[in-house]
Amino acid sequence: MLPDEPGTYALIIRNRHPTSLSVGKLGEFTFEPGWYGYAGSARGPGGLAARIARHASRSKTCHWHIDYLLAEATCEAAWYAIGPTRRECAWAEALTELPRASIPAPRFGASDCRCAAHLIHFAVRPAFSTFAGLVPSTVLRAVLTH
Repeated sequence: MLPDEPGTYALIIRNRHPTSLSVGKLGEFTFEPGWYGYAGSARGPGGLAARIARHASRSKTCHWHIDYLLAEATCEAAWYAIGPTRRECAWAEALTELPRASIPAPRFGASDCRCAAHLIHFAVRPAFSTFAGLVPSTVLRAVLTH
């Protein structure tokens, strides 16, 4: 069960087919099959539980960049840390340091910061233990979302 407190999360998403999408003002992108990590934060009502449940839901209005991809792909898991500290940019950077990471859509999820992107593509599922080693000052937990 996810906490209703504020925090930072990384969604682990699986896309089974090449998918061309128009992502708001970012434009048109093709998302290759494979795994994606998306770093975000939850600060609003309901905290991590509400935000991750919204992302995992199949019926929603596209509000954030990630909503466009999640209309086609599946959120398989979420890695998260509780607390008010803003960590999503550091987590996006940590995702890019994982083996065989690439940025599929520049600025995706990063319209309010200077990061290259908050969405990272992997050919194989990224390992929680490897990611946790890159953010050692954070107490991380993982949960399946489907």
